Amino acid sequence: MTDRTLKALSLILSYPTLELQEAMPEIGGVLASDTRLTGAARRALRLIVTALGERDIYALQEAYVSLFDRSRSISLNLFEHVHGESRDRGGAMVSLVETYREAGFDPISSELPDHLPVLLEYLAMQPAEEAKDVLADAAHIFEVISTRLERRESNYAAIFAALLQLSEQETDKSVVAALLDQPEDDPDDLEALDKVWEESEVLFGPDPNAGCPQVRDMLATMDTPVNPAPVKPAAAQ
Repeated sequence: MTDRTLKALSLILSYPTLELQEAMPEIGGVLASDTRLTGAARRALRLIVTALGERDIYALQEAYVSLFDRSRSISLNLFEHVHGESRDRGGAMVSLVETYREAGFDPISSELPDHLPVLLEYLAMQPAEEAKDVLADAAHIFEVISTRLERRESNYAAIFAALLQLSEQETDKSVVAALLDQPEDDPDDLEALDKVWEESEVLFGPDPNAGCPQVRDMLATMDTPVNPAPVKPAAAQ
């Protein structure tokens, strides 16, 4: 059974398109009806759903690129937050691809496998407890990104706050505070951004001396194959 809320959150975190705009009323209905989320969380999600459904598509696309493609500190590629530039990132990526294959999940996307909308689409098709465990392992990342987006006065913050609620996980405030103390990159400094990405080649091979102990459980969960009946992910209904 598909978790329609996770599928809906996957869609509204995707690059804005006219097709996505047309689906916003249906997506909004799914999110508004999920009682796992507080009333405040659902109201906040309604704001981003309304914006995505009504704003000029080119303005939405420009804002999306500025937020998520020009800033590593709020990147939607989760392993960016887990491994950064270490060789572990490549090994974790390979393991995640294998997990998808074992589950019969074939994402129709050109994004990396750790791209959050792709991961949420996958989790929407998994047993509820397994999906919640993965979200719980990433809870501190969701809290950090939500806080950074709030600082930028972005309605996208509501999505990460909702994921944190769905994880039902209390975060380690010291870990979150330490991450939030790290300097953020400037999305308007394109020269610095180009330099950072040039230096950030993903090497597909493990490095036993690298890693982030706070999220090893997350990697362990995603590296454990699950074997439901092969199924293609469906759009939120």
